[in-house]
Amino acid sequence: MRSAKIVGVGSYAPPRILTNEDLEKMVDTSNEWIIARTGIRERHIADDKTAASDLALEAARRALEDAKVNSEELDLIIVATVTPDFVFPATACLIQDRLGAKKAAAFDLEAACSGFIYGLSIARGFIASGEYDTVLVIASEVLSKITDWEDRTTCILFGDGAGAAVLKPAEEGQGILSSYLRADGGNWDLLRIPAGGSRILATHDSIDKRLHYMKMEGNKVFKIAVQSMQEAALEGMKRAGVKAEELSLLITHQANARIINAVAKRLGLPSEKVYINLDRYGNTSAASIPLALDEAVKKGRIKKGDLIILVAFGGGFTWASCVMRW
Repeated sequence: MRSAKIVGVGSYAPPRILTNEDLEKMVDTSNEWIIARTGIRERHIADDKTAASDLALEAARRALEDAKVNSEELDLIIVATVTPDFVFPATACLIQDRLGAKKAAAFDLEAACSGFIYGLSIARGFIASGEYDTVLVIASEVLSKITDWEDRTTCILFGDGAGAAVLKPAEEGQGILSSYLRADGGNWDLLRIPAGGSRILATHDSIDKRLHYMKMEGNKVFKIAVQSMQEAALEGMKRAGVKAEELSLLITHQANARIINAVAKRLGLPSEKVYINLDRYGNTSAASIPLALDEAVKKGRIKKGDLIILVAFGGGFTWASCVMRW
């Protein structure tokens, strides 16, 4: 069984920035309250004509350039998103066409905020089996289009963006050392979009009731998120045979600064070993980890040989971790 490693990363966020001060003019909130509760100061928002595939395409091109890989070399494209362009076809198929990745298979996966790590795990499996050599994993979200901008408890949280990674075979002991995926469908109703699927169709009634926007019970989600990400991190390290003190950097799903800090504290990691950029992006669901990963690499926070861990938690509920030697 071969190992797999990330050989290139890229990210992209739409140019428009919505600040907390802007939100003060839209709903009953304040900059101070948002920062204290979440750590978020601003977020990127796509325009009406921009879809998930548009953000994904730019992030993918940057990752391919970073990896020095031609699109025609790709064997598989995986797109993690909860905001696809269409119910079908898959957003990954749109990307395959626009990249000119003529020989690549393509599909979407939906694991909410854990989607990028789920995608890395799947890519690792294909590479390990020998079936594919070059896999592109993208996470892209336009959460602004499913955010209720009249709900002050949720509209302050979310932003748009995309991140991507190119994976290829690695030498033993390099690249991805472990991955851990979990889910608990028993809490599906704490974070959801009620309508738009086959359970509740799009009707005048469902639209009038604003059922096509995200609904979240924040306090309950907060507690479960901390516990689940701690579990994912510990199990991921156990499977990789490493200890927390050996880690160079922790990158978690960028949902809330208090959640990130609580997880880091439980793992005994100092702040200098934790990467946070949600103050500038907000919660971008599956895209948050690859956005942060790309930034950390570009800023020199991750160097060759560093041991890093990615940890996520999202609707479903799903949670996951990935330990890798960079």
